[in-house]
Amino acid sequence: MSLFRKIFGPKSSDSQESIQNDERSKYMPDIKLPIDERFTINFKANGGKFLYCEDFDEVDNNLALILEENNWKDEKVMLIDERLADKFEKFNLKISKNAADCAYFLTTCEYLISNDGSLLISSNQIAEKKLKELPSNFVIFATTSQFVETISEGLRGIKDKNRKKIPTNITTIKHFKASEDNNFLSYGSSSKNLYLLLLEDL
Repeated sequence: MSLFRKIFGPKSSDSQESIQNDERSKYMPDIKLPIDERFTINFKANGGKFLYCEDFDEVDNNLALILEENNWKDEKVMLIDERLADKFEKFNLKISKNAADCAYFLTTCEYLISNDGSLLISSNQIAEKKLKELPSNFVIFATTSQFVETISEGLRGIKDKNRKKIPTNITTIKHFKASEDNNFLSYGSSSKNLYLLLLEDL
């Protein structure tokens, strides 16, 4: 037995195991979180407000809270996707197509991009308008079946769903809070105060 072992005693199996684990972790790939967790982390890091809903009653309740929190109950809403007018008819929304008159924009999206927490939208949601032409407040209704890993996967999904006529004006929304630093990474982006109503449908 070596002199050091006589003085300090043998290493415990726990300490040997932790050393092995530490050495092993250097070469092992990072544990990959599920797609929905990665989206949530990245989306919140971008400044988005995330509201998970198990059923449509929760969607209604959360929308009511958003309207109350922001004093939007009596304000006009910009709405291009007519299906949402039917979904939320109980709110008696004051719908307008003119962004300048509206406190917020209510819409859907094409896909939720997990690897950067952005939302993929197209002319199906925003017609031919640019993001800067829309209200600064967004409320987006989406479902858990809309998660994809990357923008490329989302673009393929749009193409597959719309083989007869692919929508135009495809873009992403990624910045959900005003940037304090005007750096080249955020140059040209249009920041939106964004709420995501996410309905579980899987």
